[in-house]
Amino acid sequence: MTAPTTTRFAPSPTGYIHVGNLRTALMNFMIARKSGGTFILRLDDTDQERSKQEYVDALMADLDWLGLHWDRVERQSLRMDRYREAAEDLKAKGRFYEVFESPVELDLKRKKQLNMGKPPVYDRAGLHLSDEDRARLRAEGREGYWRFLLNQSRIEWTDGILGPISIDAASVSDPVLIRADGQVLYTFASSVDDIDMGVTFIVRGADHVTNTATQIQIMEAMGGTPPQFAHHSLLTGPQGEELSKRLGTLSLRDLRARGVEPMALLSLMARLGSSRPVELAASLDELIAGFDIGSFGAAPTKFDAEDLFPLTRHHVQGLAFSAVQARIAALGVPADKAEAFWQVARGNITVLADLEGWWTLFRDGATPLVADEDREFISQALTLLPAQPWTHDTWGQWTAAVKEATGRKGKGLFMPLRKALTGMEHGPEMADVMPLLLKAPTL
Repeated sequence: MTAPTTTRFAPSPTGYIHVGNLRTALMNFMIARKSGGTFILRLDDTDQERSKQEYVDALMADLDWLGLHWDRVERQSLRMDRYREAAEDLKAKGRFYEVFESPVELDLKRKKQLNMGKPPVYDRAGLHLSDEDRARLRAEGREGYWRFLLNQSRIEWTDGILGPISIDAASVSDPVLIRADGQVLYTFASSVDDIDMGVTFIVRGADHVTNTATQIQIMEAMGGTPPQFAHHSLLTGPQGEELSKRLGTLSLRDLRARGVEPMALLSLMARLGSSRPVELAASLDELIAGFDIGSFGAAPTKFDAEDLFPLTRHHVQGLAFSAVQARIAALGVPADKAEAFWQVARGNITVLADLEGWWTLFRDGATPLVADEDREFISQALTLLPAQPWTHDTWGQWTAAVKEATGRKGKGLFMPLRKALTGMEHGPEMADVMPLLLKAPTL
């Protein structure tokens, strides 16, 4: 049996979460649940200016809507003392050092290195400053910030998706972990948290691979054991275009407002980019049971929001009446017609919000769609329409009477009558529609 795994989803509450965030959250959630482990929701809210409680509330609502329930919540903003303690420990071990270069100076250094054909890696000038040098720089009005001293060896791990990874630490700049204003940066806070919280598996985007290399050394310097890592591919648009700039329009709250169903969204994101076909799952438990992180590939993954709607339609049309009964009642559908209404409408909707349009049609009647050449025919047909209330047999009785009176038959008979009653060329069986129509049509 697989040992229980502890995973985490660590969003920054600086905006609404989108499909890219969901992919990370879902993978970590399923890994934890499949092993009977722990799923932590960790709020990366150290940026107090941009982090807002409204975004925390929104992301929790989004996860709850999807059924991705966390075992506990952690907030980095409440752990600042712990980060300071860990920083002091790494200073004492000689792994933190203070630097003073301005962004302009660093940019000049990088350009000089590139011109010389060298990689633009920080030259560790700050490592050689004396106490007198630092005092002089502070007297000049400069503020120091802190870098982590990497061991310039190869950093290696076996990635759950990418396979064996080997990064030469000498090709990476010593990362800045604490800014001049004292703000602890993600790379450090996350490393401290992952060790302290016993995180054993981390899934995140492929853009974090270099972060992972440095974090492995930070964790080891703290005396901790790094977790397993898996880096999923990044999402692109349907034509392979960069999606990151559009992710704001693909927030979960916007997709929910468009009527996308949770199981449609989960079913797509649980398989997108893997070797397994996307299929609508019956439940989250079914997705968890079939999840395999090793089935995902490294290539950029195309995402098209429109793919969510066939899945949503499939899910919605398969719902039992009991699942939609309250929603139908809220539309004002009489109780004695509610189940018949659902059976008629269900095959003609994509999202549940489409039900409102069908009930408006049945309640208020449609604007008849009548061709000029059919106007006299329809006028005569309406005089033969039985009085309400109508039953399932009314359509057959009426069309038979109209056929006998006018001589019309086939499509020339049925289509104009359908269009006159519903204002549409296509739709549910008219025998099923007739008992639901509360108003007789008039020309």
